[in-house]
Amino acid sequence: MKFGINTFLWTANFGLANFGLLNTIREHGFSGVEVAVFEPSSFPATEIRRALAQTNLECTAVSVIPKHLSILSSDPGVRKSTVEHLRACIAATAEVGSRILAGPLYSPVGFLPGRRRTESEWVHSIDAYCDLGPTLASHDVQLAIEPLNRFETYFLNTTADAVALCREVNHPNIGILWDTFHANIEEKDIAASLLSTGRYLKHVHTCENDRGTPGNGHVDWQGVFRSLRKLGYNEWLTIESFGFAIGEISAAASIWRDIEPHSEDIAWDGIKFLQQSAQ
Repeated sequence: MKFGINTFLWTANFGLANFGLLNTIREHGFSGVEVAVFEPSSFPATEIRRALAQTNLECTAVSVIPKHLSILSSDPGVRKSTVEHLRACIAATAEVGSRILAGPLYSPVGFLPGRRRTESEWVHSIDAYCDLGPTLASHDVQLAIEPLNRFETYFLNTTADAVALCREVNHPNIGILWDTFHANIEEKDIAASLLSTGRYLKHVHTCENDRGTPGNGHVDWQGVFRSLRKLGYNEWLTIESFGFAIGEISAAASIWRDIEPHSEDIAWDGIKFLQQSAQ
């Protein structure tokens, strides 16, 4: 397996000012970093790709849907604009050298209309992902759709729903980002839910039940790694947590306290645990 670290631990927008972290990340045993593609037009893809090549690191990418967009919208114009935005994100992902674009790529994180999803929203999402299929194929990028916990979205909460969505979309470049934090909240059996992703598993995010260091909470890690072995998964295990005071990103993840003595402990101690568990 390959071990990655999401740069949200340090910054919302990874760029030139953060390139000094790369050697340290590599020295701690990581094979790659995960960067956010929020604004494709201003995303420094070329510069990041060069910096990663110089430090012998690979890259994965994540994104979220901006507040004014949604593929679930009843407005066809909004849905069209959202698909165009995602096409630009896919192109930027390929440019930075990543083969994965992951995240809750359907509606803005935190949008909760106070009701269950509708059948029309489900159909709109399938239509949008089908529209993105040719763009993903032409750029050789995999789209990994992330179910989130009930406090962050109403649309896709469980692994079972994510599998059902991928089955209906039925495109080889579209699958699931499975996250230990969200699964710990929503799944009755974490290991079974991970195993149920089957051929749709594209990417895995790891952190503890409190968003802290993998291995020092109550996530069923033995079950997680047992399922990964059964699936024959040999791709990225990326630690995704968030800096304790980096503005909007910390607020979006509801980080209101210091989860560990130092935020970097999540990365440096977490990778040791993941490497030992993967053996």
